[in-house]
Amino acid sequence: MKNELKELIGRTITAVVTDENDDFYFAQQDGLTFRFAKDEFEEPLARETEVTGFAYENEEHELQLTKKTPKCGLDQYAFGEVVAVRRNLGVFVDVGLPNKDIVVSLDDLPEITKIWPKKGDRLMIGLKIDNKGRLWGELASEDIFRGLAVKADEKMQNKNVVVTTYRMKMAGTHVLTDDYFLGFIHPSERDEEPRLGQRLEARVIGVRPDGVLNLSLRPRAYETISDDAQMILAALEHQKGELDYTDKSSPDEIKAFFGISKGQFKRAIGHLMKAGLVKQENGKLFLNKQ
Repeated sequence: MKNELKELIGRTITAVVTDENDDFYFAQQDGLTFRFAKDEFEEPLARETEVTGFAYENEEHELQLTKKTPKCGLDQYAFGEVVAVRRNLGVFVDVGLPNKDIVVSLDDLPEITKIWPKKGDRLMIGLKIDNKGRLWGELASEDIFRGLAVKADEKMQNKNVVVTTYRMKMAGTHVLTDDYFLGFIHPSERDEEPRLGQRLEARVIGVRPDGVLNLSLRPRAYETISDDAQMILAALEHQKGELDYTDKSSPDEIKAFFGISKGQFKRAIGHLMKAGLVKQENGKLFLNKQ
């Protein structure tokens, strides 16, 4: 019976209606009986009617058919949302089946549970069948992601992108953007290691010859500067990129124009210069063109 089950589970099959109750039709194929929810049919079915649906075992361990084809299949991969995590089993992924979430085994997840997916993350998985005829989720391989990806060009430099992590390595994190570019985050470009399946906002810091993006999770320099520095930048932009104030200006002049102390002004200017956003020349402060 296990062999028959392995040939049917995870596939779209045709079975013959043999019985019914208030909620389900019961249909047989190769000696196995599957339930089929009546609310999936517009008209009543007679016995001996052939019905076609996706075959699986529901969460109550009952064989079931459905017209609701899952997002993924055998040798077919798609993203599904993580809906639950069990440390002794793995993570459960919603692939669109009624009363059935697909488990990705802990054996296929990172050894460090801290970087396991959490509820709300997403994994690209296909389906596989074990020797007992049970469906499991199979994480997409690197080859699958490379087959899906498109090549990025230099126009992506400095762009913001939304990514999903799919492979965790000591050398860094592999990701796929929402536009299907492959990306890589070196450990030096993040504060902590992301989770598998985590959604992140990143920025492009380089485009490799093979079209893979080098990414950073760290903010741009101007995004980390102080309120005082932001105010000085705004003043420069308002004055067409040039101001008659530098760190040599008097405290009174700085206080009158900017409303801050000379010490605050010098710290802000220092940060802006370190970030490459401004320069001082000939007694003036200039906004760098970039």
